[in-house]
Amino acid sequence: MQAAAMDPAEEPPSMLWGLDPTFSAFARLYVRDILQMTESTQVPGSIYFYNMHPIYKVDVLGTVVYKREREDFFCYGVDDGTGVINCMCWKNDLLKEREDPSKTAGKHSDGAQGGFNPVTELKKLKEAQQKRCRLEIGELLRVRGPVKTSRQQREIMASTYYKVDDPVMAEQIAWMMEAPQLYRQCYDKPLQLQTSVSGDSAISSLSKAINIIKDFLKQKSVTRFRPYDVQDLLQPLISSQPQTASADQEPVAGSSGCQQLRQLLKEALQVLQDEGVVYRRVKSQDEVYLVTAEDKDLQIAVKDVIREDSKREKYAEKGCHVLHILSAVRQRSSLNVSKAALELVLKSLECNSDIISTMENHYIAF
Repeated sequence: MQAAAMDPAEEPPSMLWGLDPTFSAFARLYVRDILQMTESTQVPGSIYFYNMHPIYKVDVLGTVVYKREREDFFCYGVDDGTGVINCMCWKNDLLKEREDPSKTAGKHSDGAQGGFNPVTELKKLKEAQQKRCRLEIGELLRVRGPVKTSRQQREIMASTYYKVDDPVMAEQIAWMMEAPQLYRQCYDKPLQLQTSVSGDSAISSLSKAINIIKDFLKQKSVTRFRPYDVQDLLQPLISSQPQTASADQEPVAGSSGCQQLRQLLKEALQVLQDEGVVYRRVKSQDEVYLVTAEDKDLQIAVKDVIREDSKREKYAEKGCHVLHILSAVRQRSSLNVSKAALELVLKSLECNSDIISTMENHYIAF
């Protein structure tokens, strides 16, 4: 079903689109929502809006339900369970190559003599790459690229695409778990792109508060803290805001100023938790936040899980999936460890060469 164009009066000006993080990201939207997005009147056929978020490129994982092949491209119909969208996947030069049968026979005979044959090995790599790009009906495809309207139909012009090997549906389950979180935390929250002073001031204050807390944690090498340890650091942000109170009132020292300070601190800490910078090992009245990058116990727990489970036959080849690691760490360390916090720890361990990534979202210990 094709959605109508947006009312020009409601559409935010194009100069503000870059303020929305989704504009520069590959949005992981359901196919149903991609097909129903409202089309921009300023850039028709290329820019769309989902809940006022400007979208022009998406990331889709689904099953191939139809295919057409032409000389220069494949057309794959991808079904993610909510709808089907056409994906235009251009062939690279490798897929267009045609080898001489006599040369192919010669290469195979050379390889049969034993030893390492670079030509034969290169041919194997090319065949493996071709196999990843040629999909059949029923296979799983991941495709990224801008959304275009062609012949009054929405389709994805793939910039990247490949077949996903998912025999136990681990990738699909991970995708289905992540997508609702992205909708709740981002796509379903309309971004207000007003240019009003009050709106800009609120956004600016929150950004400054987050940076102030991050700088404090980094400079002091803080491993854990409580809200009141950093609350006073944000006081200048409240004091510098324009006040509407009368001249004979104290604008900041009163209850309204304290409430604003507590609210700003609460929002900043929530953002830091969403980013995985901090987390709470135990949720209790005594609010203790641990700094993820400085929590040695968490790093040891993650490393132990990967080292022990990498020895198991099930994970020996591909390594441990990030969701498996997250589940095991939550059992060992804390139920409140978020995926974002775990990813920061994994990145740190990989930088220190304690673990390596065998493929996307899979890790193995040295």
